[in-house]
Amino acid sequence: MRYKKIRNTISLSKDLLNRFVKDGDIVVDATVGNGNDTLILSKLVGSRGMVYGFDIQEEAIARTRKLLEENNLLDRVYLIHDSHEKIDEYIQEPLDLIVYNLGYLPRGDKRIITRADSTLTSVSKALELLKENGIMLIVSYIGHPGGLEEKIALEEYLGRLDQGQFNVLRSEFLNQKNMPPLIYLIEKSSKE
Repeated sequence: MRYKKIRNTISLSKDLLNRFVKDGDIVVDATVGNGNDTLILSKLVGSRGMVYGFDIQEEAIARTRKLLEENNLLDRVYLIHDSHEKIDEYIQEPLDLIVYNLGYLPRGDKRIITRADSTLTSVSKALELLKENGIMLIVSYIGHPGGLEEKIALEEYLGRLDQGQFNVLRSEFLNQKNMPPLIYLIEKSSKE
């Protein structure tokens, strides 16, 4: 059986990126991994936009750099080999969108994972950097050791955000096996 419209969390995440990112935007891929979201974002922001990409693993930065070079898009991406929890040390400008893929690097060392404490620090700082009506997209993978704990901490944090300042949506597949990832979509309100 194959579905066309609602296939999986990855396709839904890509659909959301395509919907929300436009030419000239300033965006962040907080966990570049293999570079797939960074590549999509670099195409969407166009030559007038900018993508900042973070990862703590040199392997992830190298894979992403190679992918961007192969597509002639490295000139609109600033790769940062550091933790996304230091986002405010690298970026001071308002951001249109921030995306996180929590968990571990596919085809990498599964012992190196995102962790609740650094993720919550990063998300808190990143929300401050979001423009009015800016979007944060978080994909939380929970099927690995530490993933469920990170998800619980993230939900507790997101659930406490002021409704007057942020809208928080959780999307999940209820009937899929093997603990499928969840998507959190956060929009910062405007002051109007």
